[in-house]
Amino acid sequence: MGGTADFFDEMTGGDTEIRAPYRQFRDWFEGEDLRHLRRKSAEAEDFFRRTGITFNVYGQAEADERLIPFDIVPRILSGREWSKLRRGIEQRVRAINAFLHDIYHRQEIIRAGRVPTELISGNDAFLPQMIGVAPPGGVYTHVVGVDVVRTGEDEFFVLEDNARTPSGVSYMLENRETMLQMFPELFTRIKVRQVHNYPIRLRKSLADAAPRATTGKPQIAVLTPGIHNSAYFEHAFLADQMGAELVEGHDLRVVDGRIAMRTTRGFKPVDVLYRRVDDDFLDPLTFRADSMLGVPGIMDVYRAGGITLANAPGTGIADDKAIYSYMPDIVEFYTGEKAILKNVPTWRCSDPDSLAYVMENLSDLVVKEVHGSGGYGMLVGPAASKREIEEFRSKLAARPVKYIAQPTLALSTVPILTGKGLAPRHVDLRPFVLVAPERIDITPGGLTRVALKKGSLVVNSSQGGGTKDTWVLED
Repeated sequence: MGGTADFFDEMTGGDTEIRAPYRQFRDWFEGEDLRHLRRKSAEAEDFFRRTGITFNVYGQAEADERLIPFDIVPRILSGREWSKLRRGIEQRVRAINAFLHDIYHRQEIIRAGRVPTELISGNDAFLPQMIGVAPPGGVYTHVVGVDVVRTGEDEFFVLEDNARTPSGVSYMLENRETMLQMFPELFTRIKVRQVHNYPIRLRKSLADAAPRATTGKPQIAVLTPGIHNSAYFEHAFLADQMGAELVEGHDLRVVDGRIAMRTTRGFKPVDVLYRRVDDDFLDPLTFRADSMLGVPGIMDVYRAGGITLANAPGTGIADDKAIYSYMPDIVEFYTGEKAILKNVPTWRCSDPDSLAYVMENLSDLVVKEVHGSGGYGMLVGPAASKREIEEFRSKLAARPVKYIAQPTLALSTVPILTGKGLAPRHVDLRPFVLVAPERIDITPGGLTRVALKKGSLVVNSSQGGGTKDTWVLED
């Protein structure tokens, strides 16, 4: 397999020479029978189906569950490459937590003129109910997923921050487990950093952020919207792996100023709630009155320091794509350092000059909804038809404030297994970050998502992408 002239290939570097992180794997691969590897690939698919690792597709029938395709060729990073990524991610997450504390308290960054007032006050993700609220341990984003793309040997960009309820960690763990079962000899030959202890580290991180009202060992529960949620498998998986209770809103109520969960022995206080329910649905007395997913009164208990909510309500403003464009300023403002990881250049369509530029260059740009996720509601200009571009132009003209635009990055490629051997496909990476009051813990690697269609730049599972195991070498 060779690289291409236009994209940095992580195995070949665009040359015939194999890059150092991949040499041991390539030597092993060359000695394997391709038919045997294809059988292994089919075995992996059967394993995922038997385990029930599926996702629901939003907007479609609840029975439409899909298997996320898994590619058995790992994405491999050297220890040096990971070290740079880890430092940049830690710096960014520290800044995000400081930013959230600031905008819900003194708003120094607004006073300093580094972020416009209207970007906060007029933002749907900003919760006035959180003004003046100090979360236990000062942690807003207990779990963060930072989406990173690569364009060259030492060129990494943050594509977006996921500070609300980042998903995908169950796939990271199951991808590794599958590879360990199918190719144990590879892990004897190549020293790869472990990821299997993530659930234990997640539990410890959450427990360390327990509220002052906690007595004894913190009681942790995972709040899920229920079985019809697209990430329900992950909710159940993490609760099981952490040894925590999996609960729905109707299992919880306010008892003596605490949130308590129903058990066979009556109601038992919960100290930390790892919630996978969106802000709007969290408390029908505070947010949406028609919500059946949350717990009436939970915000009053939270504001009084009776429970830790992970992540804190109102963190969504930190992964707002309009705020994203200010992240280099945010990082510098709160850390006093230049951002280690670059942002992708971003045009805010709410700005008339930027909108004019975007309108003129739609066929070359990627346009995203400010609050969008999962690859929905976006335009990939170079891959869109003239009709799609014109339809999107009308949407953009009607509500420009709803969109941002970015150049089409030359995302790096890594090999996948095809019927004819290895072939390059574009990837991104979502490392998972755990934030406790006294430390930031980043799992080595993360979830690599891969665009399985040749030439495609869209890696989201909902848009036909797959996943890979991500290896960080011990070197």
